[in-house]
Amino acid sequence: MNSQGLVLKRHKNRKKINPDSFYHLVTKDIFGNKLNNKKKEVFYLELYSMLHAGMDIKDSMEVFIEQQNKSEEKKIFKNLVNDLVEGSSLSQSMQNSKQFTAYEFYCIQIGEESGRLMDVLKQLADFFSERVKMIRQIVKSVSYPIVILLASLIATGFMITFIVPMFSNIFQRFGSDLPLLTKIFINISGTLKNNLLIIALVITSISLLLIVFWNHDKIKKTRQLITIKIPYLGNMTTSIYMARFCSAMSLLISAKIPLVTSINLVKKMISFYPIQIALDQIEVELIDGNDFHKSLAQHKIFDAKMISLLKVGEEVNKLDEFFKKLHSYYSDEVDMRANALNTFLEPLIIIFLGLTVGAMLIAMYLPMFQLSNSIG
Repeated sequence: MNSQGLVLKRHKNRKKINPDSFYHLVTKDIFGNKLNNKKKEVFYLELYSMLHAGMDIKDSMEVFIEQQNKSEEKKIFKNLVNDLVEGSSLSQSMQNSKQFTAYEFYCIQIGEESGRLMDVLKQLADFFSERVKMIRQIVKSVSYPIVILLASLIATGFMITFIVPMFSNIFQRFGSDLPLLTKIFINISGTLKNNLLIIALVITSISLLLIVFWNHDKIKKTRQLITIKIPYLGNMTTSIYMARFCSAMSLLISAKIPLVTSINLVKKMISFYPIQIALDQIEVELIDGNDFHKSLAQHKIFDAKMISLLKVGEEVNKLDEFFKKLHSYYSDEVDMRANALNTFLEPLIIIFLGLTVGAMLIAMYLPMFQLSNSIG
């Protein structure tokens, strides 16, 4: 039996993963693990370099452990070495550690069984390098607008809570009728001040509920389905996950993993419901003998550009190369959209702050102008 058949057989015979325990650990995003994206990039790149230099896996791992400063990370990699000494393969050790996704240890397993471990390690290093780059780009693009928005909200809240009541006490001494705009801000200020404890409890309760249930299956599916329908943000979110999908497929197919097995692994790796539900159906259609590009075309989440390119890739038997091109395309699109979002949000938030503060100042000084005119 060839390596592809062996992998497929082992994959089918592997014990099913409990969806409420280990499955959640291996399919959640990297943010929740002790090993972040950057650490994994360094791990795969260092391991590739040392194996390429002629060292064996055990010695390479021990050298890598000596370079680590954090005790938790050292413990993780020491456990890997201990499993290797006891006779486990690297992929089995990674699976036992629960710090690596199914996507990672299946790829390593393929590399071990096909004799292409170094190629897989290099591709995994490139994969996490691209992910780190993408996350940094998104954070860089949205961090400044978020800081401005928070500053705006704090400034507005301070003025409504403390400044407006000061003016309100002055206006009460006049005894005259106040302008409508002034009344609105005074009423808002009074409501906030009188119900500050209740508002704080409500905000805290909602925040705690979101933290607890944010990754609950139904909540997650609902918010992801809502997100992709939001103008601009939905397209950007879809592009992020499409870039991950294409990168993963390129890596798996280039490692000579069967297409059906690749779809199954990527489905576990990408925690994005619209893609997962589509891949569930595509996997069944591929088993039934349908063409890959025709199966993709039945799902709106995959755009015409992807389907057209993959049709060509399927015809010339170079799907991995076309997935790699699509990964670059979607990554560039994410960069473009993130930069555009930053450019759009920054002036919008500044305008919002200016209008809010301006309206508040007008509301506070308008009665004084009216009083001045009446006296004059």
